Amino acid sequence: MQDFRSLPGHLIRRLHQASVALFAEECASLDLTPVQYATLFAIGESPKIDATRLSEQVFFDRSTLGAVLDRLEKKALVVRSASATDRRVKVLTLTAKGKQLVKRASPAVLRVQERLMEPLTASEREQMQQLLSRLAEVHRGRETGPKLDD
Repeated sequence: MQDFRSLPGHLIRRLHQASVALFAEECASLDLTPVQYATLFAIGESPKIDATRLSEQVFFDRSTLGAVLDRLEKKALVVRSASATDRRVKVLTLTAKGKQLVKRASPAVLRVQERLMEPLTASEREQMQQLLSRLAEVHRGRETGPKLDD
């Protein structure tokens, strides 16, 4: 059997850990996690989005997203309000503070991507992006599967 350290899943997990560590370094002063940034960014792109559609946009399960939204609301970055068309549905909007945080964090997030891909040539970066996108699309729907983080 092949050594687990050379298996794609293991290597992807290690790369994810590196990405999160780089994000923590670049965004240390912002009190922001990668999941929170993705959530804020997606809400900013689609104001008045509901949680179901947001979970589809950021590929988080509803329970994880609910906890993230609770924290963002407590930080006064997001507001939940009743939908104009269906009072049972809550829609999400960034506060001015939330918009400002996304604006401040975006250059740091780009630096994370640059640092992560730095060892690769421009051609390799493009190829890596294409391959990762293809794999993510093929495995769409599995992102919110069972939690195996133990």
